[in-house]
Amino acid sequence: MKRVLTAVLSIASVGVLAACGSGPVPSGSSGGGGGGGQITMGFSQVGAESGWRTANTTSIQDAAKAADVNLKFSDANGEQENQISAIRSFVQQRVGVIAFSPVVRTGWDAVLLEAKNAGIPVILTDRAVDTQEKDVYKTFIGADFVQEGKWAGEWTAKEYASAPGPVNIVQLEGTTGSDPALERTTGFADAIKTNPNLKIIASQSGDFTRSGGKQVMEAFLKANPKIDMVFAQNDDMGLGAVEAIEAAGKKPGQDIKIVAIDATHDGMQATADGKFNFLVECNPLLGPQLMDIAKKVVAGEAVPARIVTKDQTFDQAQAKAALPDRKY
Repeated sequence: MKRVLTAVLSIASVGVLAACGSGPVPSGSSGGGGGGGQITMGFSQVGAESGWRTANTTSIQDAAKAADVNLKFSDANGEQENQISAIRSFVQQRVGVIAFSPVVRTGWDAVLLEAKNAGIPVILTDRAVDTQEKDVYKTFIGADFVQEGKWAGEWTAKEYASAPGPVNIVQLEGTTGSDPALERTTGFADAIKTNPNLKIIASQSGDFTRSGGKQVMEAFLKANPKIDMVFAQNDDMGLGAVEAIEAAGKKPGQDIKIVAIDATHDGMQATADGKFNFLVECNPLLGPQLMDIAKKVVAGEAVPARIVTKDQTFDQAQAKAALPDRKY
């Protein structure tokens, strides 16, 4: 009887321990397979739609290795549904922290609330979200997209300050509903209001891709016999516009001026070559900063709700000078 009782008590003890360990993993635990206090981060990327995004992904992956962060990486291929599924998977795996760059601004309330209820902190990178839920993410690391649009618009207003008549501008927008597309549009429009001659005669999404920018620009050229300038909301769409302009027998940078945002290596080269006229930077190398903030968040330290990355602008001469040392 004593042996039986001892066995029963042992089984009961194991059951109690198992039950205690089955609850939510506290924020900051290794989770998802990381051992020895190592942080596990679940990261959902928008996709690989541009040179900027590729550089951003590389920066995050390299920084995770350098910081000894166990990175679980998911590529959404530009689909919000894929990101939501990835985030739910990270919650189920009980990672220590979740970071993601949202495809669009809206539609995140439910999944963010799931992460919050599981005790897993969330960090937004590159793009922000609109949410009705409180305290569902710790911070947002990224550029000021409105300011980027304003810099592009201010250069445009200055460049055409003495234009004798209307200046026809076409706009290549980013992914519909995305944070940078919305805010760069707003910033640019606000800045060019200072010059009533500046007119946006056509605006359409090229989805932040080179092929999309080329296709939309081809349509613009067919529909509008006089185009003076292109505002491309990223380098890749601007490079697509260059191809379309050249195919139409015109010279980009001269017959039709181009202002773009990102300042990737290809965009810098186009500016140095005189095909782009002005370039606004959006630094993709967010990896080291993300890993530093993730460690603070997991440790329970207070972090700013908004962390703005530093960017700059380049004219053709500045791009030529900076190009040899460009890291992306």
